[in-house]
Amino acid sequence: MLNNLGLLLNAVLISTPPLLLAGLGSCCSERSGVVNIGIEGMMTLGAFVGACVAYFTGNGWLGFFAGGCAGALLGLIHAVVCVSLHADQTIAGTAINFIGPGFAVFLCKAIFDNSSDSPALDLSAKLPKMFEGKFASGSFLYNVVSTYSVAYLSFLLVLVLWFVFFKTRYGMRLRAAGEHPWACETLGINVYKVRYIAVILSGFLSGLGGAFVTLATVSQFRPSVIVGQGFIAIAAVIFGKFTPQGTFLGCLIFGLCTGLRALLGSGNMVSPHLLSMIPYVVTILTLVFFVGAGHVPKANGRIFVRTR
Repeated sequence: MLNNLGLLLNAVLISTPPLLLAGLGSCCSERSGVVNIGIEGMMTLGAFVGACVAYFTGNGWLGFFAGGCAGALLGLIHAVVCVSLHADQTIAGTAINFIGPGFAVFLCKAIFDNSSDSPALDLSAKLPKMFEGKFASGSFLYNVVSTYSVAYLSFLLVLVLWFVFFKTRYGMRLRAAGEHPWACETLGINVYKVRYIAVILSGFLSGLGGAFVTLATVSQFRPSVIVGQGFIAIAAVIFGKFTPQGTFLGCLIFGLCTGLRALLGSGNMVSPHLLSMIPYVVTILTLVFFVGAGHVPKANGRIFVRTR
């Protein structure tokens, strides 16, 4: 029983960080007033770039950071199109969801001899685990403690973003830009600059989430490696009422669903096709019951045109 609990907690600690990183990124963009449904595409490109850089350099941390930068590039594109060019934000995000995976597969085939899958990463090229070798393999402490350090860093990031959102000047301006951008302009706040920073940060965190998947969970890039995790992260943000702490709780719930799927699937007691539906069914239920309960920023999705 204790070992099963340890396996479940281990699965949660592995499946939650990519959702949490992407969810926190989505939270930044949404609170600034820019809808970003392109999280999936940003994660996919970050997953490929992270795996590719780690493969050629043998450094998992370098690949992790490179994946974040790839996501930030798509975030910059999204910011230019939505903030400066005043395009429809939903359509722009949909385009990002096509551009990210398409560009990732194109680069993968160009680099790895027309293969849509990258080579498997060596252990040295993956992200490191904490306390590796300190506990007996398969024990409860091994499953709970000996996990990837990025998992705990992502949990710490929740506190950092909460502090930035609610205790700093930029956080106040970020939230104001998502509620009353025209009032911000009369006070001399550069709404464009605030939104640019938020959307680029959204892409960077989403890229980190995608890179975590290929550098820790799967150990290689495949076209289907993200499989809807970006949309699950957005659902967690809605469930969490667009706050870092609420997003954290939502991601834990979705991570638990993924962990249950992995644990139940190991016993072959339930059809794997039914188990694979669990996270997505929970996502749909979350959107049905919580989409109207959260306080959506008033200017979220509305085009803001600077008057001076």
